[in-house]
Amino acid sequence: MSSNAPLIRLDTICKSFGKVHANRNVTLEIEEGKILALLGENGAGKSTLMSILAGQLQPDSGKIFHQGQEVILNSTEKAISTGIGMVYQHFKLVNALSVVENVFLGRKVGFFLNWKKMCQEVLDLAQQYGMKVDPSARIHDLSMGERQQVEILKLLHRQSNILIFDEPTAVLTPREAENLFATMKQMTQRGKGIVFISHKLEEVMAIADNIAILRRGEIVDSVAAKEVESTAELAERMVGREVLLEVDRVPMEPRQIVLKVENLQGGGLKGVDVELRKGEILGLVGVAGNGQKQLVETVCGLRKPSRDCVRILGMEWGKFFRSADWDKALSYIPEDRQGLATCQGLDLLDNFLLTTRNGFVRGPWLLREEARKKAEYLIEEFDIRPLDLSALAWQLSGGNLQKMVLAREFYRKPRLIVAEQPTQGLDISAAEDVWNLLLKAREEAGILLVTGDLSEALALSDRIGVMFEGKLVDCFYSDDQQKVSEIPQMMAGLKEATDQLSTNQQELLR
Repeated sequence: MSSNAPLIRLDTICKSFGKVHANRNVTLEIEEGKILALLGENGAGKSTLMSILAGQLQPDSGKIFHQGQEVILNSTEKAISTGIGMVYQHFKLVNALSVVENVFLGRKVGFFLNWKKMCQEVLDLAQQYGMKVDPSARIHDLSMGERQQVEILKLLHRQSNILIFDEPTAVLTPREAENLFATMKQMTQRGKGIVFISHKLEEVMAIADNIAILRRGEIVDSVAAKEVESTAELAERMVGREVLLEVDRVPMEPRQIVLKVENLQGGGLKGVDVELRKGEILGLVGVAGNGQKQLVETVCGLRKPSRDCVRILGMEWGKFFRSADWDKALSYIPEDRQGLATCQGLDLLDNFLLTTRNGFVRGPWLLREEARKKAEYLIEEFDIRPLDLSALAWQLSGGNLQKMVLAREFYRKPRLIVAEQPTQGLDISAAEDVWNLLLKAREEAGILLVTGDLSEALALSDRIGVMFEGKLVDCFYSDDQQKVSEIPQMMAGLKEATDQLSTNQQELLR
């Protein structure tokens, strides 16, 4: 074994799913003390390649070398024993168990369990890395951001030498992301090798030592990060054309009210007032776990309000959900694209029909061929890979699954759209398409945009609302630079709207 051998070398790895070639002759090295950024469009094969490295999948051909010695990673246990740890884009948590149980799951801790000691160990680890996690909380009660923190804690607790982060900052605040990057730097200083998968090119430029780019399963470029001059250049290398994540948000005159929430209480919410009109986008920002989830669930019919305080498209909440049509009404794009937006064991056609089936019913008959033609058009129009309606939802990458959900919901031509993290996990080209789709949709709808990406909220929103501890602490026009500059303080609870609001602010909050 050469002392100069990389921690991990993937040598001509190939992997196919039926006719789809996810990886083709991929050769990649993960070096000691360095961060390798792995980039590529949705469906380029990044997650498949890393799942092979983590023992989740087996390659069809090719070899893997650990410090110069060939290894066969035929199970996750083998990968873990080799020193490989991974935080997946789609969480590998047991929802019915607690945080501490998930962190210690699969670990040998002796015959007797010292729960107090285990909880304290998890709490200390979370505090060490700037995370706020209740060790006794059940996973199903946590927000998506909190669940990802548990995944990161699992990886940190194992102290692996090869660490794979698949979109780790997608649901983190900027401060949490900064803390994660500081931790990653500490890890590399101790000789660990890191693979960082992200669509946030600014993060890649800031944190990576080397960059490898996948396109349609093949490595098409490999370069030192210091040799790349800008994110624009990096995007062009990744997509193969110039990409600028910019949109032209033309001001529109707000029209009729499509959503009105007055003094919504309960479930962690403390007197939330929201008004949304056709022709506008209201961007809702805040750290995960501050009431956004409860508000969205109430608006989308998953949580019943304690009293009559929500009106949708002019109808009282209960009446709307008893009589709402499948189209030209409400479309919901959930943050949880695997568990709530889709059924993983169904193919793409059946997933398309989950919310559109009433549009293809004639008497007692479901017109599947008519639905198939429409779905085939949509997967081609939205560039969903693979272009195969028989593919099961779980076989799609996270970004392609998200595009399938967006295609389905926009097809319904809604008048009210609730979009949670709509570009989470999407590459820069796909995100640009989604931004333009949302702006076009606002011509016929009001859009409640819930996002952890402040740049996305500012680019798309006509108004911004900031949530903290179940309250909408302020609501203002997105061109109010003074208010925009105060958003980080509002998100942290350091600054709330004054009690004496101006007339204009009061009108906005209504």
